[in-house]
Amino acid sequence: MIRVFQIAVLICMSLLLTGCEVPEKRKPIWERVKIGDIAPSGSSKPAGPQFLKTINFDVHIFEIPAENISKLYDIWKILPTQPLRFRDYKSFRANSFVVRFGQIPMANNVLNLLHAAKGQKVVTVKLLLRDGQSSDVVVVGLNNQREILYISRGNVTEKTSIGPGILSLRIRAEKIAGLRGVCNVIAEPASSVPKNGPIPGLTERSQRHEFIFSPAAFGLKMSPGEFVLLGPGKYISDQRTLSGLFFSEPQGSLFFDETRLKPPELKPAVRVFLLVCTSISD
Repeated sequence: MIRVFQIAVLICMSLLLTGCEVPEKRKPIWERVKIGDIAPSGSSKPAGPQFLKTINFDVHIFEIPAENISKLYDIWKILPTQPLRFRDYKSFRANSFVVRFGQIPMANNVLNLLHAAKGQKVVTVKLLLRDGQSSDVVVVGLNNQREILYISRGNVTEKTSIGPGILSLRIRAEKIAGLRGVCNVIAEPASSVPKNGPIPGLTERSQRHEFIFSPAAFGLKMSPGEFVLLGPGKYISDQRTLSGLFFSEPQGSLFFDETRLKPPELKPAVRVFLLVCTSISD
């Protein structure tokens, strides 16, 4: 329970951010998840006091033992799908993606259920986005080119080649004209080449090798204090599939016994993403 309380405190603290501070770079916490410096850089020093207008999110990534994936169903049942939108809901579900919407008063229940599933938080990524900007939350690194199977509209199985590069959750946010404290958010799995290197032409190369898995995209309007929870509909160990690569860790992750009476165990795992809107500066 101490651990659940600590996580809840972290989320509540996130909601107190002013949205004008640039987050520091964080070091990798596991070798497949790398946090980049996503804060926009200024080209010149402002003439006077100015505030950076941004949309801010925290993305908490959890892992749970694959053997406990059925416990996620308890979470899906208590959270609604409204106001979520999909490019194609049938394709979204066919790819074994599940997403639900919630507000901070529901967060304790969600965290308690993740704890009951033996979930552990492995990393938190802070996103500071300007209006209309997108940022990639790295999910897994791809050392080599590989073919990935996914389900497109009409329940058609297609394949595409991705890598070397990264598979990420791309998040884009736009303010809504005439409305304060509300933004449009689109999230979608994306394969790309990292753009933050010093190699000339890297951005153009990244765009040429980019692939968006649009059947697994979703969007919604969000305000501070609201969140979405994204996870797998079932455990798929096959890393040649979009869901298997995006959510699963069949090689295993270390899970610690809270009582410390036995050593940590290496178990196949699944990832769950908790995306929290922390502030919008209009």
